[in-house]
Amino acid sequence: MSTLSIVIPAYNEEGAIQAVLDRIRRIGPALREAGLSEWEILVVDDGSRDRTAEIVAAYPEVRLIRHPVNRGYGAALKTGFAHARGEWLAFLDADATYPPEALPELYRVARASGADLVVGSRMDRPDSEMPRVRRIGNWGFAFLLRLLGGTAVRDSASGMRLLRREILERLYPLPDGLNFTPAMSARAIYENIRMVEVPIPYRERLGQSKLHPLRDGVRFLHAIVWTVFTYNPVRVFGIAGFGLGLIGLALGGSAILWPGPGGWPFPRLFAAVVLAALGLHLFAVGTLFNYIVSLFHKRPIRQGVFGWPLFRRPLEQLFLPMGLLSILLGIGLYGWAVIARLTAPPFPAPWFVPAVSALAVIMGVDLLTAGILVRALAELHQRELRARQDLEGGLARVAPTEPIPQPASISHPA
Repeated sequence: MSTLSIVIPAYNEEGAIQAVLDRIRRIGPALREAGLSEWEILVVDDGSRDRTAEIVAAYPEVRLIRHPVNRGYGAALKTGFAHARGEWLAFLDADATYPPEALPELYRVARASGADLVVGSRMDRPDSEMPRVRRIGNWGFAFLLRLLGGTAVRDSASGMRLLRREILERLYPLPDGLNFTPAMSARAIYENIRMVEVPIPYRERLGQSKLHPLRDGVRFLHAIVWTVFTYNPVRVFGIAGFGLGLIGLALGGSAILWPGPGGWPFPRLFAAVVLAALGLHLFAVGTLFNYIVSLFHKRPIRQGVFGWPLFRRPLEQLFLPMGLLSILLGIGLYGWAVIARLTAPPFPAPWFVPAVSALAVIMGVDLLTAGILVRALAELHQRELRARQDLEGGLARVAPTEPIPQPASISHPA
């Protein structure tokens, strides 16, 4: 039998908090039937200026914790978790949007699936009353997490969840604001925390919403992207670089296939080369960041951008030969242009070939530098493992049937 702490952050919720607490009190038998031996309710009053704290104080079985000033949704949850005593932690909003009656089901799913984090998903019920703007935003954040995190999440910002207390150390630090939940979803993915979603009904809140779609949407976006940056930056840089490369390819193809009445559109061709070089540069930068991040986390280096077979191979191993090839190509291109008299009139764009050759040389130096740094970071990443192997190497290299050599005795002078 396990114990559960139900944490409710509240800020000016006098119109709904009583109904929420009454509904939680009525689910006691269902919680016991689900397998919980004890549970507690904690309300964190986050600097409310109305009667929220007064209403909560009338419930003797509810633990009331008060912030003297408003510190934010995430800060209130973290305060509640710090004071909670349960092996499992659950939280839901104080505005009556989330159903406390779903908590027993969330716990049953956690036990049956072995999950560490169970999310109440508002996106999978036809009777969900989520506003259209939030539904579209939630779909966008879910798509972004799927693209950047490689894991399908239906409701990345749900405010009703159940989790094992022991995983908090892996999830923290988390922000103090409303972006607490999308940041938790992103970190759970990269910390390999077992997360499942359970459909729940969702109702329109009682009272005025504190969520500002545009301002908080930007914060949600920042929380997800920045979390990916701290775990797998090549995912972001690689996708951006891939996008620039595609644009450059399309631009170059259009210049070749539809040059226009004035002959070859050299500015358009040069823009295509610049975009392709920028795309490759972003991928190299992202790869370097991945090695640094993996070194910090002491975890295997994440390979690939999209997870497709083409990107599963460590392309960074090609940085050195590609860099050398790019430098030689740039020098050779410039030499050919001088011999062919393409760097002076009457050639229509005497600047074009020198500019492209200079860009090739710069890109080659960039790749050479990235290749050297990647090699150095890979050595640092393996340093601890190789040091351990060297320390144990004297014994590990002895064949099983070969006697282990003993150190020679040392004679001391009389």
